[in-house]
Amino acid sequence: MTQRNWDDPLNFKEEGIVLDYKTAGVDIDAGNKFVEDLKTKVPGLGGFGGMIKVPVGYEEPILVSGADGVGTKLNIATVANDYTTIGQDLVAMCVNDVITCGANPLYFLDYISTQKLDNNIADIMVGIVKGCEIAGCNLLGGETAEHPRQLHYDMAGFCTGIVDKKDIVDGKSIKPSDRVIGLASSGLHSNGYSLVNYLLTRHQIFYSDYPELLTPTTIYVQVVKRLLREFDDIYGMAHITGGGIPENLPRCLPKGLKVDVDYNAWTVPEIFKQIQLKGNVEESEMRRVFNLGIGYCVVVPDNIKYYVMDFIRQEGIDCWEIGEVYEGI
Repeated sequence: MTQRNWDDPLNFKEEGIVLDYKTAGVDIDAGNKFVEDLKTKVPGLGGFGGMIKVPVGYEEPILVSGADGVGTKLNIATVANDYTTIGQDLVAMCVNDVITCGANPLYFLDYISTQKLDNNIADIMVGIVKGCEIAGCNLLGGETAEHPRQLHYDMAGFCTGIVDKKDIVDGKSIKPSDRVIGLASSGLHSNGYSLVNYLLTRHQIFYSDYPELLTPTTIYVQVVKRLLREFDDIYGMAHITGGGIPENLPRCLPKGLKVDVDYNAWTVPEIFKQIQLKGNVEESEMRRVFNLGIGYCVVVPDNIKYYVMDFIRQEGIDCWEIGEVYEGI
């Protein structure tokens, strides 16, 4: 019997082979059943397009959109075999960006690709639903795609918010002597995980010793919305993601201004110290890779800084004065 070389061209008709989608790697019937089961956990699935009523009361409404992912934090979820929080991370990365200019997140869309539909996708979706509930925005739709030759999960999120033009927070009012208030992060959030994964693959750290690696990203939307209602002088805001404070805080500053950040103003969480120790990572590199315990920043006048910090703490989030604005080259 002659053995076939499967790299040779194949004539399906001559060979009497009837190809279907399941043979190619996608089981339509199983996919339909998965969606029906998922509807019990995620209401409202199934339409071609999501619809939402535009809120009233805006004099000159401006829509603000953002898109993001969770990067290689997905690898940690795979190592832990726990996908219950990664969906919340996805929402957080998007809504925290949109709220920095004062926009109230209206709706969220997701995209998930996977080799095969399974219960992990359901866990991811439940996390997305929870994240949207925390942020107070609508889960309007999304796409879950089966890619049979894909080895790992991948995901992306998209968020749109709304703000009145007169209420946009754009940093233009920031001036020398203004102060930067740093809001505590819940841990690494969703950045710096390529370095963490490098340590994991070289057995320098182990997930079993650091389960906080999967702690979901803090969603700052509600505290920021209340902060903006309480104070008129919130001049600028920054979501501290990849690049840390050095690369994200300057994004809300007018040209010619800088911030003298006091990295001793807060206690860096232990997980960052362990990563630095195990990887022998220089301090400058830690600062530009990780948030180091500060997940969000607001810039305010010096005369209201204590009121702002008291307000944030009453909302259940710790915070510190971490820097002062000055004129720079």
